[in-house]
Amino acid sequence: MLDNLKKILNEDQDPKAIEKISAKLESLLMKSEEIGYIAVQKKPAVTILPDSIVVTNKRIILCRPKNLGLSMEFIDYDWEDITASFVKEGILGAEFTFTTKSDITHTMEYLPKNQVRKLYTYAKERLEELKAPKPNMAVDAPFEEEISVFELPIEQDEMKTEEIEEVEAEEVTNFAEIMPIETYEIYEEPQVAAEVNTEKRLADLSQDELFDKLQNYKKLLDNGLIMQGEYDRYKKEILALM
Repeated sequence: MLDNLKKILNEDQDPKAIEKISAKLESLLMKSEEIGYIAVQKKPAVTILPDSIVVTNKRIILCRPKNLGLSMEFIDYDWEDITASFVKEGILGAEFTFTTKSDITHTMEYLPKNQVRKLYTYAKERLEELKAPKPNMAVDAPFEEEISVFELPIEQDEMKTEEIEEVEAEEVTNFAEIMPIETYEIYEEPQVAAEVNTEKRLADLSQDELFDKLQNYKKLLDNGLIMQGEYDRYKKEILALM
C-alpha cells in the first residue's frame, strides 16, 4: 500500500508509522474507500508511539496505539456526522480539531504544521462536497409506478360465436290441438214416447216380445230414467195384452 501513498510521504511522516497504520487499515477499509491523507503526530521529545489521523473519501479515522504498540485503537466518524473542523498552529506544532453532530469534539496535538494544513484542506473539501446539492438529488416529478397490463391470448375456439339454431315457432290458432280434452260419455235419456210411437204397436208384439219390453222398462226404472208412474202405466198396458 505504500506505493499508493507516495504523495503522502512528503511531509516528513515517519515511514514506519505509515507502514504500520496502512497494514492495519487495509482490512478496515470499505469497498471503494480510498485513503486521502495521513497525518502523524510528532512530539517535541522522542516520539515512540505517535497518534495519527487518517482521512478517506468516506470518513475520518483516529488511530491511537495501545499496550505499548501491540494493539491500536481506531475511532472513526463518517463525513456526514462531522459539522466542522479547526486548525490551531503553535510554536511546537499545530492542533487539528473537529466536532460531530452529537456535540463530540476530538483534538489531536503536536501535528506538523504542513501535515495539519493538508489535513484541514482535505477535510474542508469533503465537507463542502456534502453541502453542495447533488444533481441527482433534485426534486423530480412524482414517481409513477408503471403498471404492465398483460392480455391473455384468446384461443380461436373461444372467439368463435356459437351458432344457435333458430327454430321458427308455429303460431297456434287452434288451442284445442295442444290442450288435452277430457272426454265424457254422455248418456242420453231415451225418448220413450218417440220409441213407443216408432216401434211396433204393443198389440202387434208376441208374448215373448212383450215380456222383453217389460224387462226393458224395468231396467229404465231401476236406472232412474223413467218415473215410477210411467213404468206402472207401461206395465199395465203390457200385462193387459199378455
